[in-house]
Amino acid sequence: MDDTDGLLVKPTVLVVDDTPDNLSLMSDLLEEDYRVKIANNGEKALKIAFSANPPDIILLDIMMPVMDGYEACRHLKADSTTRDIPVIFLTAKSEIADEMKGFSLGAVDYITKPISPPVVLARVKTHLELKKVRDYLRDKNEFLEDEVQKRTQEVVAVQEATILAMASLAETRDNDTGNHIRRTQFYLKALAEKLRRHPRFSYFLDNDKTIDLLFKSAPLHDIGKVGIPDNILLKPGRYTPEEFEIMKTHCALGRDAIIAAERRLGLELPFLLFAKEIAYTHQEKWDGSGYPQGLSGDDIPISGRLMAIADVYDALVCRRVYKEGMPHAKAVEIIVQSKGTHFDPDMVDAFMEIADAFVEIVKSHEDTEHDLK
Repeated sequence: MDDTDGLLVKPTVLVVDDTPDNLSLMSDLLEEDYRVKIANNGEKALKIAFSANPPDIILLDIMMPVMDGYEACRHLKADSTTRDIPVIFLTAKSEIADEMKGFSLGAVDYITKPISPPVVLARVKTHLELKKVRDYLRDKNEFLEDEVQKRTQEVVAVQEATILAMASLAETRDNDTGNHIRRTQFYLKALAEKLRRHPRFSYFLDNDKTIDLLFKSAPLHDIGKVGIPDNILLKPGRYTPEEFEIMKTHCALGRDAIIAAERRLGLELPFLLFAKEIAYTHQEKWDGSGYPQGLSGDDIPISGRLMAIADVYDALVCRRVYKEGMPHAKAVEIIVQSKGTHFDPDMVDAFMEIADAFVEIVKSHEDTEHDLK
């Protein structure tokens, strides 16, 4: 029995039978231990079952007018609000085929008439106890699922906070970095979404989690610039060959900074895998002329190839202390001209198809006093 506000509440049994004598017999048998509701056909039984106070168990006759017990059981088991109510068929139909049909519809038991009162009472009690256990386990599972979801959200929040905290280091060194970081996130995501069904990339990109991690990792592509001296990082002009060699070290510095963070924590963090790849390989070129490793073609991680296009496009169209931003059409022309040399050819084709989306991203995350031509 349930305990509500300190009072013992009897479980409710719904008895469904079209014969008044059977309803009276079952009511007399059950009323000492249970609250009894009655219905003389399947339709009335469903109204009670779907009410604000549904029964805890249903004893259901099969042969009834209006709607028989089989049809009533189908409706009960088809609805999420009633499917967990145990149904016991209580019927004069004693053929094995009838019994098997009852179980196939979802009944928990099948009792043939004429009934044995002790058997009916024992089976009702047993199935109510089983229902109580199932309800407890279901509630426990729902609680655990909620806890897992809550903890998962907490882990994701920590991951995002970690990435943003690290990315903010780069922003403190370079006033142009903040919106550049945000724009490249959205460029990369748009390009990845476009390529997710491509035969060369679907194995990697046809996964929302992968694209989400790429998006979150993108802000760390230039994290290594925190290790570049100010006189080089903020220089308003071309680098000397010696300065450029120092600037090129930002790729390794970025990867090593992330690895160092993992070592301090004492574990390798899967969610930072793409961040390390992007930081280390986004300056590689398709033809092998990039840095720091001189990788070429498919040896360059997909994450690095995606970021290469995102990073270069933004550098071309956006103003910096040492240059003005160029028109979108000109930037697109330069990227197309670099197809197969700087950039993966298939990625350039995808970029061309969604180039207008890049314009919208720039407009949505403009730098101060920036005007996309």
